[in-house]
Amino acid sequence: MTGSLHTTTNSAAGHGRPELRKALQDIVDSGVKGVQLRVHDERGQWVGSAGVSELGGTVEPPTDGHFRIGSNTKTFTATLVLQLVAEGRIGLDTPAADYLPEFALDRRITVRMLLQHTSGVFNHTGEYYEDGTIVSGIPSTIAGKEWVDKRFHTYRDEDLVRLSLSRPARFQPGSGWSYSNTNYVLARLLVEKVTGRSCAEETRRRILEPLGLSGTVVPGTSTEVPEPHARAYYRYEDAGREETVDVTCHNPSWISAGGDMISTTQDLHTFISALASGRLLPDPLLAEMRTPHAASGFGLGLRVQEMGDGGGTVLFHNGGHSGHAALMYSTPDGRRTLTAALNYVDDAALSLAEAFRKTQERLVDAVFGAR
Repeated sequence: MTGSLHTTTNSAAGHGRPELRKALQDIVDSGVKGVQLRVHDERGQWVGSAGVSELGGTVEPPTDGHFRIGSNTKTFTATLVLQLVAEGRIGLDTPAADYLPEFALDRRITVRMLLQHTSGVFNHTGEYYEDGTIVSGIPSTIAGKEWVDKRFHTYRDEDLVRLSLSRPARFQPGSGWSYSNTNYVLARLLVEKVTGRSCAEETRRRILEPLGLSGTVVPGTSTEVPEPHARAYYRYEDAGREETVDVTCHNPSWISAGGDMISTTQDLHTFISALASGRLLPDPLLAEMRTPHAASGFGLGLRVQEMGDGGGTVLFHNGGHSGHAALMYSTPDGRRTLTAALNYVDDAALSLAEAFRKTQERLVDAVFGAR
């Protein structure tokens, strides 16, 4: 084992949850450097961590640490859009071009399609095709050394959108499904156009402050992650040599609303529990958010998973980039949640993708599997 394993428990039954401890150890053994986990269920709250906070260290990740939450940002952005739908300021099936005429978007692309990834808009961070072809966009984490060299560069949302629109659409609007970070850059711009305020301000006003999410940040172009936090790393080849760089600090404007926010496992628990239980959206729009696309299981900023053997339905979103990743799961009533953060060594080949997938499976089965 690399590093130690630390757990605290406030479980109603007073048990140490060996199945959760084993899941954490399995994750570290798979190659992930560190993991922190928070579970809220009928047995109370359980918090633990395993592995190390930094390469070469021996201290486990802080259980109250900050981390980049990646694509969980999309769930926050979708919630803002749907709140504006509830107020009658945005139409879910209205052409997005009505709100953002400056981009000359295909008028068949609706707001719903942006949130559900059915617009066909090219992904500005790069497209992966079924035959294994990768078409690059901006220098993103699939670009290796190029991304490392430009990790402090500032990208404007408008420029990310224009780059995407300069590339061929993946498919005709509404005719398919493909995950595109640019959909959520457009959603953020839509929020800003309709409200006249920055998306960061709207997020604070509508979600962070009402829920008391004091550990959550919409960083904009700020490169810092608040303390405490585990370190994040990126590995690449340069002139035949393998280099590993600490990329904890970088300018997240390259990913924008596709994944730029920072949070904690406690704040993600509070957010997903409040969202699932109806505290942030009226029931009809929450139902829309939870309705999955047949090809993807992706609703409007949330994924929906049916657990086997009577485990029920789970609402979730996950995300990861540049050495930090986050998991966020809840039952539909918000009473049982799992939130977790990983710190690892990322690379252009996404070498830990399979380990990340198995991480999700281990933890989800331990918390939401049939009992």
